[in-house]
Amino acid sequence: MIEFNTYLIVLIALSLSIIMAMIRVIKGPTAPDRVVGLDTINTIVISSMVIFGAAFQEVIYIDVAIVYALLSFISTLFIAKYLEGGDF
Repeated sequence: MIEFNTYLIVLIALSLSIIMAMIRVIKGPTAPDRVVGLDTINTIVISSMVIFGAAFQEVIYIDVAIVYALLSFISTLFIAKYLEGGDF
C-alpha cells in the first residue's frame, strides 16, 4: 500500500496545476481560452477527488467525482454551444 505522504505530494502537485490553470482563466485572451482553462480545472478537481477517495479508501468520493465529471461535461458542451452562437 502506498503511504499517505505520497497522496499528499500528489494533491499538492494537483493544487499547483489548478493555480496554473487559474492563471489561464484570468489572463486568457479569448473566451475559448478561458473555457479550456475552466475545463482543465474541473478535470484536475475530479482527479483530486479520486485520489482523495483512494487515500482514505472511501468509495463515496469516487461516486461524487463521477457525477461531477458528468455535470462538468454537460456544462462544457453548453458553454461551447453558446460561444459558437447556436441555438439550444
